[in-house]
Amino acid sequence: MSDQSIHTPNRDVDPLRTSQLTGDATAEDIESIRVRTSVFVYEWPVRLWHWLNALCIVVLIFTGWFIASPLPSMNFAEATYQFVMGYMRFGHFAAAQIMTVAFFGRIYWAIVGNHHSKQLFYLPLTNKEWWKEIAFEIRWYLFLEKEPKKYVGHNPLAQVAMFFFMTLGLSFMIITGWALYAEGAQAGSLSHNVMGWLIGWVGNTQILHSVHHLGMWFIIIFMIIHIYVAIREDIMSRQSMVSTMISGTRTFKDDRPE
Repeated sequence: MSDQSIHTPNRDVDPLRTSQLTGDATAEDIESIRVRTSVFVYEWPVRLWHWLNALCIVVLIFTGWFIASPLPSMNFAEATYQFVMGYMRFGHFAAAQIMTVAFFGRIYWAIVGNHHSKQLFYLPLTNKEWWKEIAFEIRWYLFLEKEPKKYVGHNPLAQVAMFFFMTLGLSFMIITGWALYAEGAQAGSLSHNVMGWLIGWVGNTQILHSVHHLGMWFIIIFMIIHIYVAIREDIMSRQSMVSTMISGTRTFKDDRPE
């Protein structure tokens, strides 16, 4: 095995230099890579949030679409024997409440968790190397680069997507969703006391309904791209992808330092 292998301790090798420059790999990560081909990245609260959030989003999309576009006829039983729309609304509200609590839990873990748990909530806009890596990742996803680079956490382009569609996107959906819920809960309820101001600020709830529904389609587009990229990178990249969000460990496929 070559002396440059990351399987053996080698203090002369500087692995993942680009990831160090963009803040993706910490000193502890680098020391780990010097002696083995895998690095522990995502702690269990991050992984639990990821899959719980994914389940909630699926439920919210299905029930939200049904609420916005109910079936033209519900004649399979008399109204006194079926409560389909009621169940749909209950499922939507329950999933939304779970997602809200989980999102606040995710914010908390970004504060107390490891370096990688924070990556979802910020963009290093002043880092020139980070911008260069975004350009490289765009070329890679467009099949204009022959070989991808190694990253411990999210690559810079994925970080941008997660920040806008998850951090900002979920915040937008939670805020507008709770404002719509406040309308039904009426004045004096906790939801109305907290989010009722948004109804008055927007002017009417039909606008809120429309932008909330539009936000759902942005989330759907993101999910399609996210699933495609995760599977694509698991096959074509130089590191594990899907299994990393299950085990928490990023495994690299080759011994080269960069």
